[in-house]
Amino acid sequence: MTTLLLSTSTLFALASRGLAEARGTSEVGQRYALAHLAALRVAAAVLACRARPLTAPVRRAGPTSAWVLLRAVAPELGEWADFFAAGARKRAAAEAGRPGAVTPREADDLLRDAERFLTVAEETVGPDGNQLALPRARLLASG
Repeated sequence: MTTLLLSTSTLFALASRGLAEARGTSEVGQRYALAHLAALRVAAAVLACRARPLTAPVRRAGPTSAWVLLRAVAPELGEWADFFAAGARKRAAAEAGRPGAVTPREADDLLRDAERFLTVAEETVGPDGNQLALPRARLLASG
């Protein structure tokens, strides 16, 4: 099995491409689903930048949502995590092709929200995750 590791900047770029794809589709459910998946890629970029391996084993009942993890490692993005977590069922319904799962307005609103989330996340961690290194560098320089 091959492991593929993606950089923060690559994940942000994939999210941006997903948003462009969402903008380019006229099918409402697909637009909603693509925008939500792009937001997940944004969350993955932040997690790639901020998450650290656990030092002790942890027992879990099952998988942990990316949105739960995002809230834990980037509390300043917690409201975004809650917002997109709340749309996960609607995305699943849209992906399944359920008629009326989302309205055109909901799809357009989610697309705009996902675009804003990408911008906020890039401002928070930097487009390649380097902003987190600045405080450490300043701390070392002042010590």
